[in-house]
Amino acid sequence: MGYKVAVVGATGNVGHEMLSILAERNFPVSEILALASQKSAGKQVSFGDKDITVQDLAKCDFKGIDIVLSSAGAKVSEEFVPRATKAGAIVIDNTSHFRMDPDVPLVVPEVNAYAIADHTKKGIIANPNCSTIQMVVALKPLHDLVKIKRVVVSTYQSVSGGGKPAMDELFNQTRHFYMNDQPNPDIFPKQISFNVIPQIDKFMEDDQTKEEWKMVVETQKILDPAIKVCANCVRVPVFIGHSEMVNVEFESPFSPKDAKKAWNKAPGVTVIDNDSDLGYVTPAEIAGEDDVFVSRIRKDASIENGLNFWCVSDNLRKGAALNAVQIAEVLVSKYMKAAA
Repeated sequence: MGYKVAVVGATGNVGHEMLSILAERNFPVSEILALASQKSAGKQVSFGDKDITVQDLAKCDFKGIDIVLSSAGAKVSEEFVPRATKAGAIVIDNTSHFRMDPDVPLVVPEVNAYAIADHTKKGIIANPNCSTIQMVVALKPLHDLVKIKRVVVSTYQSVSGGGKPAMDELFNQTRHFYMNDQPNPDIFPKQISFNVIPQIDKFMEDDQTKEEWKMVVETQKILDPAIKVCANCVRVPVFIGHSEMVNVEFESPFSPKDAKKAWNKAPGVTVIDNDSDLGYVTPAEIAGEDDVFVSRIRKDASIENGLNFWCVSDNLRKGAALNAVQIAEVLVSKYMKAAA
């Protein structure tokens, strides 16, 4: 017994991770399809110990496919997802296109797995933005105990969030720097090597970037619409792993000790709380890991009921592919029946 699963965007960073994680976690797959653009059709990608041939997304009719995991860009999702759902597939979409649709659940399983039940409205479940995912995983155990009033977050996001071309640009600019060549920005608005860029995605009318807007509205949709969120999103010259410095204001007193106790019981969170100058974790240490790692936990004395913490996570795994697979696991365990 198993499910026929398709991975859209199978040749991209997240698509590769989706295939890898499906195999790692022994997801009940009876048949797997790797789909991508016409120019990628015919390439080989790995699924466990097997190589599978990439097929042209445009030619797929999705007949008989049970679940689609998609990470191929918002415009691609806009075009193919209605075709897939009409054919009877349930789509778990990692792009931004459907996230704020009121009839599409936006899900982080550790936070709001119950929302998966609403997939029946349109046959779509949205995967949140990578930076939102790791923050709400960390906030949920705290909010369950004492209501959060306001969050101020500054992100330090790796280039892999922009896909393989973005990773290539960092690599090439770094190489050119040591060759005394002028770095030429293409994917990023400014030089990314040996630099930080306070812009992710385009600017909006109110001068925040779309990435910052995503963190605000997605946190409110997933966790609590009453929480006020101020987000500052920055791209840094790191290949894999997003980092966030998070400041939280609670409705009533909540100590660092209370927070650590809550996190130690929470799924998907690892607390790094060593009594040393190096008692914190960085993105270089967590690439390939599944959890959200929390450290530098301390009181904020500048406000009443304030708390600061640092969190890091592998944005390709928990920030994207793993979260999608975890959604699929809940979906098949509670809402679907496998074919004999």
